[in-house]
Amino acid sequence: MTWNSASDFFAMGGYGLYVWGAYGVAAACMAVEPVMAALRHSRARRALAGEGE
Repeated sequence: MTWNSASDFFAMGGYGLYVWGAYGVAAACMAVEPVMAALRHSRARRALAGEGE
């Protein structure tokens, strides 16, 4: 597929909203997952530390 301009590229043949929306959702998930994993990890460490008492 060839694009004549940057706006044609971003429009993606009329599917731009779907394509770029999907990229946005995937990027958001990849940005949030490490934060959530770190929170789960610290919560698990605190729970294990509390078991020994």
